[in-house]
Amino acid sequence: MEPALSLPDKLGGAPDGKRSLRVWLRLLTCASMVERRIAARFRDDFETTLPRFDFLSALDRAGPEGLPLGEVSRMLLVTNGAVTGLASGLKADGLIETLDSADRRVRRVRLTALGRDRFAAMARAHEGWIEALFADLADSEAEQLMILLDRTKRSLQRTTPEELAG
Repeated sequence: MEPALSLPDKLGGAPDGKRSLRVWLRLLTCASMVERRIAARFRDDFETTLPRFDFLSALDRAGPEGLPLGEVSRMLLVTNGAVTGLASGLKADGLIETLDSADRRVRRVRLTALGRDRFAAMARAHEGWIEALFADLADSEAEQLMILLDRTKRSLQRTTPEELAG
């Protein structure tokens, strides 16, 4: 296997010797590249956005009982206001519907039949795009990367705000 050429990272990378900073910038660069390419494909192929796909995905996993908007907000790691805006657009497009609730303060939504069909088509395409983007990784490399990212995630979860400040 030929040595891979090192591609520039976001913000031009980090100076030699700053291992953690170099790792962070490489992760950020890769994530940004994937997100930009997937967002462009959603826009071009489905005239939609990645946040709308993520919203539909959360509802698809929830099934026919749907989810409260607050739960969608928590799952997508976005504000309640952002979720409300997304829900309004998806409802106007006929992809989601609001369910009756005993508590009028809680808006629960689920996919419509059109939403399920549309999401299924997007999910199939999304899977293919992701497969293509990571096609150069051998199965063993992808597994090794997952192990390293899991360790990184655990480390991030253990880091306290005080440690970041110090």
